Amino acid sequence: MPVDDPFRCFVPYPDAPVKNAPSGPLAGLTLAVKDLFDVKGYPTGAGSPFVLAQSGIKTKTAPIVKTLLDAGARFVGKTHTDEFAFSLNGKNAHFGSPINPSAPDRITGGSSSGSMAAVAGRLADIGLGSDTGGSVRAPASYGGLFGIRPSHGRLSLKRAWPLSESLDTPGWFCRDGETFARVADAVFGTDRIALPGKPRLLLADEMFAQAVPEAETILRNVVQRAVPALGQPETVMVARDIDALYWAFRWVQGREAWVSDGTLIERFAPPLGPGVAERFAFSKSVSDAEHAKGETVRKGFRAKLARLLGSDGVLILPTVPDIAPLVSAQEPELDDFRNRALRLLCLGGLSGFPQVTMPVAQREGAPLGLSLIGPKGSDKSLVAFAVRFERAARIRIA
Repeated sequence: MPVDDPFRCFVPYPDAPVKNAPSGPLAGLTLAVKDLFDVKGYPTGAGSPFVLAQSGIKTKTAPIVKTLLDAGARFVGKTHTDEFAFSLNGKNAHFGSPINPSAPDRITGGSSSGSMAAVAGRLADIGLGSDTGGSVRAPASYGGLFGIRPSHGRLSLKRAWPLSESLDTPGWFCRDGETFARVADAVFGTDRIALPGKPRLLLADEMFAQAVPEAETILRNVVQRAVPALGQPETVMVARDIDALYWAFRWVQGREAWVSDGTLIERFAPPLGPGVAERFAFSKSVSDAEHAKGETVRKGFRAKLARLLGSDGVLILPTVPDIAPLVSAQEPELDDFRNRALRLLCLGGLSGFPQVTMPVAQREGAPLGLSLIGPKGSDKSLVAFAVRFERAARIRIA
């Protein structure tokens, strides 16, 4: 880890040598890795003192990390994560909370909090994270970064601590579009569906209404700034019942989180931080009927979104409802914001389609992101289009 860590983003493990290729598409770039992924020579703590205590030193590196190293990226350390990766707040009761370099009085967001802070704080060029319910997308919006949740299953999660098998994905953060696209080129092969140069743009009207009024106005204006270069989007309705999607996501995630971690929690009773304990209690309570209903809703939504996007459509929506909550916010306020955010973030998880968030605006001096969702398998071309969109939407001051 770097000697100087002003944003408290790195886990203070003793340094161990990690080999990277001397040349390649990511040569010259530095890499921070969420402490959910195995790196040879390091333990994997998953934000939990208990998991860390039983980890031991790993003898193999997770494939997604190795792909980045083999492309020339240089490893600079493992980064903090929320406990068991089961939070969107970036607060860890055991190891502390990273500082948001872009808005120090506001949370980093989680669970990829440390990787976001490392990139936003210019301590790394690439921050590897994971995204189940928004753990890359929300922090990226809060920190003014590009972030991606890839198509589910497109990138390997082998040798990564699981939370929800059918929702977990790796993802990454970058400060600028050029670097963001370089990483996409290095990790993705050929797209199964390649978006055309000018995709069919769809604006998710009811999803913009989920943002607070001030953020909604700002983000709609951002979309209009891109119109001269990219065309006017068609207004569409993605979900008539957003609450149904929210509960479907929570039931599926909860059941699978308990499958992943419930045995450990019940056998050893490790102390769990605020919010995390309550979420695992909810996970344990999910009934077979609720889980089955969640799966039915997910299947129907996935089919509907696939029809809507076809092979050439891109959906535009807010990443989260607003700028990051204040660090001083209490747990009930943070939980309320998390639940509101999940009503936007659940679309990417339930569909399994790729979603990119772009740094396009600010409110009260804090960053605010805008998202694009593309057809499943269009990841590489979606990244390329997102870079074009962000450039087209920038505020230009004479």
